Amino acid sequence: MSESDQNSAEIDGSAGESRDLPEYNISAEISDRHVSIEYNGVTIVDSKKAVLYTESRMPTVYYFPREDVRMDLMRRSRFRTHCPFKGNASYWTLEVGEKTIEDAVWSYESPLPEADGIKGHLAFYLSKLGVSYNEDGEYTEAHSEFDSHGSPFVDWLMREGWDTSSPSDLTGQLGDVLLQSGMDVSRMSVFIRTLHPLLIGSAYVWRSDKDDVNSFVLTHDTLSSPLFLDSPLVPIFNGAGGIRRRLEGENPLLDYGIIKQLHNEGMTDYAAMPMTFSDGQINALTMSTSKAGGFSTAELGRVHEILPVLSRFYEVHAARSMSNSLLQTYLGRHTGEKVMKGLIKRGDSEELHAVIWFCDLRQSTPLAESMPREEFLELLNHFFECMVKPVVEYGGEVLRFIGDAVLAVFPLLDGDSIYQRACDDALSAATEAEKRMKTYNAEREAAGLQTLDFGIGLHLGRLTYGNIGIPERLEFTVIGAAANEAARIEALTKEIDYSVVVSSAFADRCSSPLTPVGEFELRGVRKKQTIYVPEELPGF
Repeated sequence: MSESDQNSAEIDGSAGESRDLPEYNISAEISDRHVSIEYNGVTIVDSKKAVLYTESRMPTVYYFPREDVRMDLMRRSRFRTHCPFKGNASYWTLEVGEKTIEDAVWSYESPLPEADGIKGHLAFYLSKLGVSYNEDGEYTEAHSEFDSHGSPFVDWLMREGWDTSSPSDLTGQLGDVLLQSGMDVSRMSVFIRTLHPLLIGSAYVWRSDKDDVNSFVLTHDTLSSPLFLDSPLVPIFNGAGGIRRRLEGENPLLDYGIIKQLHNEGMTDYAAMPMTFSDGQINALTMSTSKAGGFSTAELGRVHEILPVLSRFYEVHAARSMSNSLLQTYLGRHTGEKVMKGLIKRGDSEELHAVIWFCDLRQSTPLAESMPREEFLELLNHFFECMVKPVVEYGGEVLRFIGDAVLAVFPLLDGDSIYQRACDDALSAATEAEKRMKTYNAEREAAGLQTLDFGIGLHLGRLTYGNIGIPERLEFTVIGAAANEAARIEALTKEIDYSVVVSSAFADRCSSPLTPVGEFELRGVRKKQTIYVPEELPGF
């Protein structure tokens, strides 16, 4: 093949064309027409040297040299987009008279070789401006020079992609479809950011030689890790566009850790593209291949054209996952599931038979008054960690944080063995919480700080679990005499020298040895209650 034939093949996207794929063509040539654009009564561009750029299934676009554009009406913005075969696009805001159109103009300042013909030229979003091209005195709409062929990727999105069950499933199917179409993808990864108090996002990695998609979560600590900081994700997430690195030939640019790794694995090409959600959140999709010559323009073009729809599919999955995570974080696992299933109306309720856990921190008011706010909040969070983590680890669920107190439940099913297990789990959680508080108090004492006193009360009873409040502000909680009795039982730890106390109803179902410490009156309860303490737990 001659050099001119090679250049022609590269510009029309046929070089290295994948088998059986419809063509994806691009072309850039200087137009012989006199083209201008008028906006708000002002001619903003007037050129006889415009470059006519055509791309499969996309409207034709004129790119204009700067000397023919009213650059004094342009203000560069921070917005960026990315095309895997054109590069990163910069944007300008157009200001004409009293009208301002954000990001109405774009250009490729440092395009990839395939798009070198439009380097430094500017193009306009006619739809944003509400205008048409004036070509030789006639106003014309943008049109396409190339036939629109069906795409297997588009067909898959419309027929099957929408029915995927999770981001991992979507990623796996996408990788398989790329392979089936003849596109030689060795590795593909998708990074989705999220709103979560513990996580910054999730990653899904597909490899052509593996059956399963490897998925993992990214914690907030990841943001400061060397692995993340030396990653193409950083500029992509910061809005800098995408990354394309050809890894063949002499002295390839290996400026990121993952690119060095892929180069060592024999990859020949790497493309990282932003995937933007409807709220502007930037995520990323990366692909690499070991095929000689790397990805063709046609291959990348077909992936690029489905990104907007693909992003929406990931967004739907991400929104559901984030909703589940946030509901479980702020409401608890059981309550979160109820909300997702539609138990959201005021008055929605159910009967719940459960072990009720109530605990609180002693002397919290004088503690709060004796130290800075931030220090007290840190202390309170340490206390909650000592209390709540064992509850969760042993199958309980926190319903409410009430100032310095915690209300939690260990739900029961029918049957004596289930009752016993729930009581044993709750007592094990209390034992672990007491141990953690001992460790924390030892640390505070060693630091010359005041140790903390606390109380845990365990009770067994029936509750009404439901949605209360006003229509504009609802809360899930438990209501019933058993919940009040649990709080009264916990309050007895102020009177007796034990940090964990349980009711007789609880003691009757628990298999662990418990010792009665007497009968006590509970405020608001008619009958005296026999109170028990665990044998292995000493007092304060």
